[in-house]
Amino acid sequence: MRDGERYYSFSSYCKDTFGRRLYRCALDAGFTCPVRDGSKDSRGCIFCAGGSGDFAISYHGQDLDSGDMTFNHQNVEEGDYIAYFQAYTNTYGTVEHCRKLFSAALSSDLFAGISIATRPDCLDEDMVKMLGELKEEYPSKFIWVELGLQTMHERTALWMRRGYDLSVYDSCMERLNEAGIPVIVHVIIGLPDETEEDLKATILHLNETGVSGVKLQLLQYLKGTDLGEEYLNHTDMYHPLSEEEYVDLACMCLGYLKKDIVIHRLTGDADRNLLLAPEWAVHKKHTLNLIRKRMKELNLEQGGYL
Repeated sequence: MRDGERYYSFSSYCKDTFGRRLYRCALDAGFTCPVRDGSKDSRGCIFCAGGSGDFAISYHGQDLDSGDMTFNHQNVEEGDYIAYFQAYTNTYGTVEHCRKLFSAALSSDLFAGISIATRPDCLDEDMVKMLGELKEEYPSKFIWVELGLQTMHERTALWMRRGYDLSVYDSCMERLNEAGIPVIVHVIIGLPDETEEDLKATILHLNETGVSGVKLQLLQYLKGTDLGEEYLNHTDMYHPLSEEEYVDLACMCLGYLKKDIVIHRLTGDADRNLLLAPEWAVHKKHTLNLIRKRMKELNLEQGGYL
């Protein structure tokens, strides 16, 4: 166990790698998404409430300082922040434009490195080559990529309007691994019609494709999303997970993830003003404590089922 945790937490990874904790600074660089701008769809993913950028700082390469942060932490200094390009698809633009934005953040003393949320179908060879060049240009900084896979199963991907198939993800992972760019993959727990075995298969696929980190997320039914509307109109057709069900599934995921994969998130924050279901999702700390308790009861550590 690391720092008393039965899984490789992000805080433990930061301590091991940097000797201190790092904090994400969410940025909105003005990108859109191919399932929103009409390139592949205009409705967005069925569960998306706005590209996860509601509280992100507008960023176009300008200088920032700690006073611009949307949160306050004691004793946080320059170099303790991660420039998290969060809103929408942050490589959905020209290579030149993306290079300019990422270079500006990497040049800033405020940031220890950057994390780029994007899609596998928006990371072609030229874009990955550019990231590799930036890695060489800024050897003291890190570059991570975050991919919203959510599931490996094509039927669910079609339902959620993801807009690419699994082979696109696999090819993208190969390019990023060859370039030495660590990848954090997002997975949703509680997708309709997916069984525990389906979720297990997705987790095992992450192991096979060489991911560096994972973010686990509960499927939330939110106001203003197509999924939220469907839930309100057809409540009997959907089964939002109970907290107990989520805890058991999250523990299963941890049990099948390789020990060296960093767990960047075990469940997401829920916006009380938007959340339709499940109501328990607003109590994140409670859920995390239940996961820890359940792993202890099972005498389970990350990778224990492999």
